[in-house]
Amino acid sequence: MGKKGLFSKMMLAYILIISIAFVILASFLSYWFEGYYNQQRKAQLDSQAEFIANASISYMYNQITTQQITDILKSISTYSQSDILLSDTYGYMYASSSEEFQELIGTQIVTDELPELRLGKSFEKKQQFGSTNSEELHIYGVPIFFKDVFKGTIIMTTPLSFIQEPLTRVYEIIWISAMIAIIISIIVLYYFSQRIIIKPLSKINYVAGKISNGEVDKRVDINSNDEIGELADAFNTMADSLERVELNRRSFIANVSHELRSPITSVKGFISGILDGIIPKSKERYYLAIVYEEIERLTRLINDLLDLSTIEEGKFKLHLMENDLAEIIKASVIKFETTIKARKLKMDVWLEGDVKVMVDRDRIYQVFTNLIDNAIKYSNDEGYIEIKTKSKGQKVFVYIYNDGALIPEEEIKNIWERFYKSDKSRTVKVSTGLGLSIVRKIIIEHDESIWVENGKEKGVTFSFTLKKV
Repeated sequence: MGKKGLFSKMMLAYILIISIAFVILASFLSYWFEGYYNQQRKAQLDSQAEFIANASISYMYNQITTQQITDILKSISTYSQSDILLSDTYGYMYASSSEEFQELIGTQIVTDELPELRLGKSFEKKQQFGSTNSEELHIYGVPIFFKDVFKGTIIMTTPLSFIQEPLTRVYEIIWISAMIAIIISIIVLYYFSQRIIIKPLSKINYVAGKISNGEVDKRVDINSNDEIGELADAFNTMADSLERVELNRRSFIANVSHELRSPITSVKGFISGILDGIIPKSKERYYLAIVYEEIERLTRLINDLLDLSTIEEGKFKLHLMENDLAEIIKASVIKFETTIKARKLKMDVWLEGDVKVMVDRDRIYQVFTNLIDNAIKYSNDEGYIEIKTKSKGQKVFVYIYNDGALIPEEEIKNIWERFYKSDKSRTVKVSTGLGLSIVRKIIIEHDESIWVENGKEKGVTFSFTLKKV
């Protein structure tokens, strides 16, 4: 079985709803008009019956002749397009407007209905009437009273075909109008469905296919102030995000390739030189030390990549425990003691009392080492670094300051990105470009905040919060 599209399903549903609605409406109008038509005809016959009743009373009391009553009946019959018969109190016919029923004069034409007629009730039925008339008739009988005494019956017969003919024409108009309305509605529905829903969705589907094939720069051009327009905007926003992700992925691959190729090329060159004898024996130790540094750089890069991958894949598990913040800071500073002395840096640490924090010790130690390492890299020789803590409510704020150059304002938003280096000339050999990205993700995993601020003339401060116990 073929796949049914949204448009086919929607059109089928709408056609069904519209058809049912118009069929119900046409049926109601047909039923209502038939009732209205019959009611109006009955009212007309009742009105004519009053005049006939007066004429029949006059005939009974010999005020008019038989020919006169017959002429009156024929005149009214022509107007009402009904044959009119008169019967006495026992149902015997004594006058008729039609030559066809003259043979029935003197015969009893009303029997079963007499009890109701004597009570002043009219009767209505459908049947054949007379010996020569084979057509079914609508028969309407009205009692004649004079001074509250039953004097006879007025019988008005009309061929059913005559009554049905105008009704049939009206039915045809109603149902043809309903069919035309259904067809027009379907055409209008088809046009607007194509324009408002189907074509925009087709555009979105087409662009989605292009994006899935790698053309992430494609966008949907739909100007509409409705849900479809909102969907198109959301789709374009998603496409923008995917394009950024794709650009980041390509940049990440390029950066990783570059970061791996540089130390590997150096290691390969130096080892090749030693093996080929190009490098003299007296210099081998010197170049092996360089190789060792490059391998250390590769190790840091790989470890940072593994940490970043673990965090982004959701496999990052925190082991939160109560820890002494001062102890973590001291351990982090001691790690860089040799580097600080070698560069003649001045470092001040200002700790506010005995502060306990609920953190994963190893991860927060990693945060401090990365931020202190960053401060050392961007400090000038004989420069100044300051670490300070300050408690505010249930939070402790940590500030790490270095008096190096300001970060350009346009670059501040980029420093948390992977492999981003503000001063590539100074960090290419000592930084993997992943430290700050890892720091930010660790702090976020602790449900805390981290930010960076420039000083007025020089210096940069990295600040973050931790939860106090």
